[in-house]
Amino acid sequence: MTNQPGWIKLAQERDGAVLQAGGAWTVEYAADLDRQVESLPKESAAQVLDLTEIDAIDTAGAWLLARASGQGEGQEIPWRNLAPEFQPLAERVLTAGPKVTPERPRARTITDWVADVGAGVEEVLAESLNLVAFFGEFVLATGRVIANPRRFRWVSLLVHIEQTGINALPIVGLISFLVGVVLAYQGADQLRQFNAQFLTVNMVGISVLREMGILLTAIVVAGRSGSAFTAQIGTMQVSEEVDALRTMGLDPMEVLVLPRVTALIITLPILTFFADLMGLFGGGIMYSVLVDQTFGQYVTRLNDVITPTMFWVGMVKAPVFAILIALVGCFEGLRVTGSAESVGKMTTRAVVEGIFLVIIFDALFSVLFSILSI
Repeated sequence: MTNQPGWIKLAQERDGAVLQAGGAWTVEYAADLDRQVESLPKESAAQVLDLTEIDAIDTAGAWLLARASGQGEGQEIPWRNLAPEFQPLAERVLTAGPKVTPERPRARTITDWVADVGAGVEEVLAESLNLVAFFGEFVLATGRVIANPRRFRWVSLLVHIEQTGINALPIVGLISFLVGVVLAYQGADQLRQFNAQFLTVNMVGISVLREMGILLTAIVVAGRSGSAFTAQIGTMQVSEEVDALRTMGLDPMEVLVLPRVTALIITLPILTFFADLMGLFGGGIMYSVLVDQTFGQYVTRLNDVITPTMFWVGMVKAPVFAILIALVGCFEGLRVTGSAESVGKMTTRAVVEGIFLVIIFDALFSVLFSILSI
C-alpha cells in the first residue's frame, strides 16, 4: 500500500497554535515537503509539533521535520505523538544534525577599515591602468585613421559636433554669465572695505580667463556630453550592436570612440571661448551696477588688465580636458554589461571620473604654470 504524501500545517487548538504533520515524510516527497516547510509562517508561535498522523519517515523526512520545528536554531518546538518505531531514527537525526546558531554581526575593527581602504586603492589602480590601456588603443586607432583618412566617419563627427557644441551653448553661456555676476558681486563687496572696488575688474578677468571659464565648461560638458557618450555606447552594448560591429569587421574604436573624441576636441575650446565672453560680460554688468562706472569703462580697464597669456592659459587646457572627458565616457560605455542597471551605473561613474580627472589635471596645470612663471 502506497503511503500518502507528507504534509504540514499550522492549526489552532484549545491550548494554542500547533504544527501538525502527517503522511509519508520520505525522500520521494522531499522536494514538495521542503516547499511546505519554507512556506510556514516564520512567527507562528506554535507550542508543539504534533506527529500523530505520520505514516512513514526516513532520514530526509526527519531532517525536514527538524527544520520545521526549528531544532538547533534557538527556538526548538517539542515533538509529540511520534510512533515508537520512528523515534530511534528521529533521535539519531536530531543528535547528529548541525546546531545552527544565529550569526551575530562582528564588530568592525581598524583592520577592516584598512582592508577597505586597500581594496579601494587597488580598484582605483586597476581602473587607471585600464583607462591608460584604452588611451593606447585610441592612439593606435588614430594612427590607422591618419594613415587611411577614408576610414574616418565624417558624418558622425558632424553630428557629435552639433550635439556636444551647438546644443551646449545655452547652458554653458548661462552658467558662465551667472558665475561672472557672482564673482563681480563678491569681489566688489569685499574690496569695498579697502576702497579698492576698481580691482574687481582684475579679479573677474583673471579668474574667468585662467580658471573659471574652462573649469566650469569642462564640468558641464562632463555631466552633459560625457554621460551621453556612456549612455549611447552602453545601450549599444546591451542591444549587442557593438558585437555586431565586430562581427562585420568594424573596429568600435574607429566607429564609436574616435568621432566622439575628435568632436569634443573641436567643440570644447569653442565652448570655453564662449564661456569666457559670457563670464566677462556678466561680471561687467554687475560691476557697472555696483560701482559708479559704465560698462564701457569696465571694458577699457579690462583691456588694460588682461593679457593674451591669461587667455591662452585657459584655452590650452581645453583639448586636454576634452580628451579626458570623451575617453572616460566611451571607456565606461564599452564596459557596460547586458542590463539597464549597468548603463545607469557606468553613466554615473563616467560623470564622477570625468569631473575628478578634470580637477586633477587642472591642479597639475596650475603647478606647471607656476613653475614656468606663466
